[in-house]
Amino acid sequence: MKAYSTDFRQKILDTYHAEPISQKAIAKRFYVALSFVQKLLKQYRETKNITPKTDRCGVKGKLNAEQLLILAELIEANNDATLEELRPKL
Repeated sequence: MKAYSTDFRQKILDTYHAEPISQKAIAKRFYVALSFVQKLLKQYRETKNITPKTDRCGVKGKLNAEQLLILAELIEANNDATLEELRPKL
């Protein structure tokens, strides 16, 4: 799922600060989950930042940059190959 834009997040935050409205009502107004509103407000309180987090929950890629370039070349050269066929070549 794609992250909500910073503009959209700012609108939610502005509404929260400008109107005496509950978090649940904000979630309904903007058609988002209540948990998203809660996490956004918590992130803002703790960091003063509302940009989407770019980390993938600590998940690191298994291939380094050089290996990714090699993989791209292999795919281009063997575009009909399966993963099983590409794995030993990599």
